[in-house]
Amino acid sequence: MIAETRSIRIAADPREVLRFVADPVNLPRWAPGFAPEVREREGRWFVAGDRGEFEIVIVTSDELGTFDLWPAANPRRGIRTRVIANGDGSEYVFTVLLEDDVDDAARARQIDVVEQELRTVRELLGGG
Repeated sequence: MIAETRSIRIAADPREVLRFVADPVNLPRWAPGFAPEVREREGRWFVAGDRGEFEIVIVTSDELGTFDLWPAANPRRGIRTRVIANGDGSEYVFTVLLEDDVDDAARARQIDVVEQELRTVRELLGGG
């Protein structure tokens, strides 16, 4: 797997940032390309969009400030994120895991999407 990591400073309390990004209901607000629609059924979460519907796994630790998400069918994929205090705000650190054989153009497109998602979180929570 290829790990690509980006981060962004957000002028909001780390607990507020984590609460926002880790709530599956908010995914369409900040990651609409990945999760245009999110549904919960019997305690399980599903993303619905152009690629059909698939289950996602979400693991959050308030104590560690982490929010991780991956497709239930492939736990090697997905994102691993962390929110840390940075002065009077937060730093949101975001790692996306990509397949080793992803071509350079697809990799660049994915990183563009990640960077836009990070900017959206900042705009929604802490200006920017």
